[in-house]
Amino acid sequence: MSKNSLKLFSGTSHPELAKEVAKHLGITLSEMEISRFACGEIYAKPKISVRGDDVFVLQTASQNVNEDLMELFIMLDSLKRSFSGKIHVVMPHYAYSRQDRVATPREPISAKLIADLISTAGADHVISMKLHSSQEQGFFNFPMDNVNTEGLFVDYFKGKKIKDLVVVSPDVGGTADAKKFADKLGAKLAIIHKTRPAHNKSEVRHIVGDVEGKVCIIYDDMIDTAGSVSGAIKALKDRGANKDIYLCVTHPVFSGAAPERLESAGFKEVVVTNSIPIPKEKQFKNLKVLSVAPLLAKIIKNVHESKSVTKVCI
Repeated sequence: MSKNSLKLFSGTSHPELAKEVAKHLGITLSEMEISRFACGEIYAKPKISVRGDDVFVLQTASQNVNEDLMELFIMLDSLKRSFSGKIHVVMPHYAYSRQDRVATPREPISAKLIADLISTAGADHVISMKLHSSQEQGFFNFPMDNVNTEGLFVDYFKGKKIKDLVVVSPDVGGTADAKKFADKLGAKLAIIHKTRPAHNKSEVRHIVGDVEGKVCIIYDDMIDTAGSVSGAIKALKDRGANKDIYLCVTHPVFSGAAPERLESAGFKEVVVTNSIPIPKEKQFKNLKVLSVAPLLAKIIKNVHESKSVTKVCI
């Protein structure tokens, strides 16, 4: 182990995941005092000394993303001013990840702005999971690990021993990831071609690939409003996919009426990770949640011991 002690702190976005990660690491979650002033401003400071320590801060982007970010910035500043050795941000769901390019004139690249703010606040390294696009690693001027959650889903679906399986990419941009997933499952690949007339709106144009009489897994990085996947499952059924259809995504954003749409859409299962906390009121009967805690614990351990992270994610 490193001569510098490993400390794991949690923000308020996902304390349950932080406790689970700490348990897998065999350590006690370090205490961070976090409160709000009467005016709403955030206050945070570590309750213990962190001088020279290897410090990890777990704060994901939840449904309260802007509060989560401001809280993270203040925690990082307090740790930096407390003479921490290295400060690692563990953000399973990276905030503003979909705003990664200028798609129409005068748009911001908000994902790059968040990277700059995290750096300015005091971080030396970021660990995230299943970025919306791999180019976002280049937004950071220090090491950034983009952890692939594919292995969790491969293990889960291999255990089902499904025959006549097709992995479906919900758009052209996700084809490469879907192909890798399909290859590991020994499945065929299909691609949905869709257009986006506006934010949070999509229209399915056609499907490339044979889905008739097949079991399908729609594979994506996140679910937001569930409008796209609701359209996708209808298109698959219209093309003869009359067996089980699964939805498999890493980040369950679940905005607005997404849970109701998913429950009524006709999926056999909606399989997600706990990269984002899912409140009880947003849970439904065919939802299956896989924990990323063991994977994150292995990565944190390897980072602390200066070992390869790549081997953990294969």
